[in-house]
Formats: sequence, C-alpha cells, structure tokens
Amino acid sequence: MDKIFDAVADGLAENGFAVVDNFLTPGEVSQILQVDEFKDSANQFKKAGIGKKQGLQINEGIRGDYIHWLDKNNASPAVAIYLNRLAELIQYLNQSLFLSLKDYEVHMTVYPAGSYYKRHLDQFKADDHRKLSVICYLNNVWTDKNGGQLRMYLPDQSLDVLPLAGRLVCFRSDQIEHEVLPATKERLSLTGWILDQLIDLRHL
Repeated sequence: MDKIFDAVADGLAENGFAVVDNFLTPGEVSQILQVDEFKDSANQFKKAGIGKKQGLQINEGIRGDYIHWLDKNNASPAVAIYLNRLAELIQYLNQSLFLSLKDYEVHMTVYPAGSYYKRHLDQFKADDHRKLSVICYLNNVWTDKNGGQLRMYLPDQSLDVLPLAGRLVCFRSDQIEHEVLPATKERLSLTGWILDQLIDLRHL
C-alpha cells in the first residue's frame, strides 16, 4: 500500500486532493457489500441531514443520501479492513506531510437513483476538526452513462470523478467545495473525514 499512500500524500501536498485506484481490492469491495447494513440498507440507514447536532436539518432539495455511521470497535471484519487501512493512511500522512491527524469518522452511504448532494464544503463553520475528506467507492460495473460523479471545484477548473469500486478520493475539507451528481442507479460508498481530534472528544 505504500505506493498508494504515497500517491495520496503527493496529491494532497501538490493540489489539495488525490484520486487513487485500488485502495480496496475487488474482493474487499465484494465482502463489504455483503455486510448486513448494506444488504438491508432500507431499514439500517437513516436520511442524511445538513449541519450537526442541534442545527441538523433534513433537506432533500440539497442532499438525498442515506447513511449509517460506523463504530470502529464493532465493525464487521470486512469493514474493519477498510478502517484499519484508513488508520494506516493517517500514520503515513502524519509522517510524510508532518500533519497532526488523530482520528477518523466514517459512515456507509447510499444514494438512491436520481439523488444528489448540491455544492458544499465539508468543514463546519463552528467546528474545524474535519481536515481531510475521504471517500471510497463500492460501485461495480459503472460507466460515464451512470453519472453519479463527484464534482470538485478547484481554483481554475472543476474535476469530475467517477465513483468506481475501490477508488479513494481524499481532499482538504476546508478548501475544496464539491457536489455529487445524480446517478441512474444506486450509488454506494464509505464516506468519512480525518480529524485533528480524537473522535471520543467530539461527543463530550
């Protein structure tokens, strides 16, 4: 994984974002798709909102995805492989970029066909602990015709990224605005943020 981790570090250092393939192998993706939460997403997932805590609001005109938060201490073996790899990436980025990243938070994400998430920034105005956004896609057999691209708004252009299985996108949560375009079929991912604070402190 060192080459993949190195590509993430280089992309962040040079451009503020990185797109790397094979962060998860096809076999690892298949195992994650078989976990109970994804197989029963209609009952396991909740409608995603905008904001946090008391300011949380549901607005389908802005975002239409459903999410299920992961607990690293109780994650299934298939999902734990991804979470452990994410922890290794944090260590690598701390060493190579001299960052002070401490932890992560991740949820499973399902976008039903036709749903989207309008342009936004991931870091909250009143909470700046989200430093890096990380998304790993789980969509097998996906083409341009299926849509569902992640559109990142960069200083001089926009960049569309297809949500291909095993692909990881990592970008600065405080700098890169982005949106999720509508897809013709269900779109799945593991979506999260790397923090400069231990996750336990966020719930005190």
